[in-house]
Amino acid sequence: MDLNQIKSVYFLGIGGIGMSALARYFKRNGVNVTGYDKTSTPLTVQLIREGIEIHFEEKTDQIPKEVDLVVWTPAVPKENAVYKEFMQQGIPIKKRSEVLGEIASEFTTIAVAGTHGKTTISTFIAHILRTAGKEHMAFLGGISKNYGTNFIEPSIHSPQSRVTGHESRLTGHESRVTDHGSRVTDHGSWITGHESQVYAVVEADEYDRSFLQLSPDIAIITSVDPDHLDIYDDHDQMIKTFTKFTGKIRKNGSLIMKKGITIEPDDHVVYNRFTYSLNTESNFFAKNIFIREGLIYFDFVTPTETIPGFVLGMPGMFNLENAVAALAAGYLTGIEAVELKSAASSFQGVERRFDVRIRRKDFIYIDDYAHHPEELNACIQAVRELYPGRQITGVFQPHLYSRTRDLADDFAAVLSNLDKVILLEIYPAREQRIPGVSSEMLLAKIDSNHKQLCSNKELIGILEQQRPEVLLTLGAGDIAKLVEPITDAFIT
Repeated sequence: MDLNQIKSVYFLGIGGIGMSALARYFKRNGVNVTGYDKTSTPLTVQLIREGIEIHFEEKTDQIPKEVDLVVWTPAVPKENAVYKEFMQQGIPIKKRSEVLGEIASEFTTIAVAGTHGKTTISTFIAHILRTAGKEHMAFLGGISKNYGTNFIEPSIHSPQSRVTGHESRLTGHESRVTDHGSRVTDHGSWITGHESQVYAVVEADEYDRSFLQLSPDIAIITSVDPDHLDIYDDHDQMIKTFTKFTGKIRKNGSLIMKKGITIEPDDHVVYNRFTYSLNTESNFFAKNIFIREGLIYFDFVTPTETIPGFVLGMPGMFNLENAVAALAAGYLTGIEAVELKSAASSFQGVERRFDVRIRRKDFIYIDDYAHHPEELNACIQAVRELYPGRQITGVFQPHLYSRTRDLADDFAAVLSNLDKVILLEIYPAREQRIPGVSSEMLLAKIDSNHKQLCSNKELIGILEQQRPEVLLTLGAGDIAKLVEPITDAFIT
């Protein structure tokens, strides 16, 4: 299907963060966009304001008469009446990942994969490209604080702006890195010089093996910790799928992988290989790190030079590590040091990613999307670094029954590091209940004298009664709907 010929597209599950970015892409390109979702959210409200028609009832009479393409997310079950109606009508139905892959194939693609950090790094890269004046578009898994959206569109749309052949791709066969610890010496062979090039920045989602739809020019792999074991038989299968993803890198492209990841990249494709880390010897890393007044100062080490004088405007060592990955991608596209520094200091982050909502002497409130034990640990440790000696109350909403079951002991160990723990009920998303898996089960495993369960409705009243010193809200479910009410309750 030629997506350029589409005149009307319908999104089944339009309120999802990835789906809404695609919807905005089509809307900006003059396509009639409509959709369905189960519930109204601030994001769907904004989409409606942008001229997209959305209905929230599972009724087929609200489907437009003429639809060329249906974009579907597996979060919506195939038993959905709207889905079945489109099937009966014979209208093409494509997964979100398929459509994203087709769009990205027309551009020079920077894809960020891994179980943690995808959204922050991809948003950071988009900001670097914008700061440097490089034409790009970005499909993000969160709302950029700099730009207030999860879709960043290019400022030009002419056919000349598209990548037309491999001559404009990353080159550098001769300088291919075969040893992750080695250096490369020909910086000029890593980058492209195509004046009309447009980049597409995308998140390469491992769920449902979606990232295998992409063929990136630059790929980043941040982590391969166990996750989505409802999709993969075991961790080994997940790692093998990441290996397949490396085989999708375009010839003479680049892989930037966190040092220590134990996957062997696919050797059937010729591409440059680089490692990155927070502060240990690798192709890209940070050194001379110090923190002053909440800002992180560091020097950026590349394969050929050390660039001094960076300032990161976000707290947390995990954010510095994310910054190194993003800066590495920017460096490989040929962006100058002054522009990399400007982007680092002006990057504001992503909503719900270590989002400091309230900062007072008597009260700190931080909201974070963390929904995996490693993410929770990184967030909690960052808060400990920032506010030593302060009592931390964490409100966590487990996401998915299967993830809670598979990683219950890890969740419990991390949550035990909080001073007080409040658990909400599990957010099921696409899943049905699994017998024996519940927030009560998880609570019993947590080693704490200050732990409790509560409902979403009870939470604010409990928090007002407890008056925490430092409050964290954590999770990827509808806990997001509580962020604004909590902010309003504690803002004064």
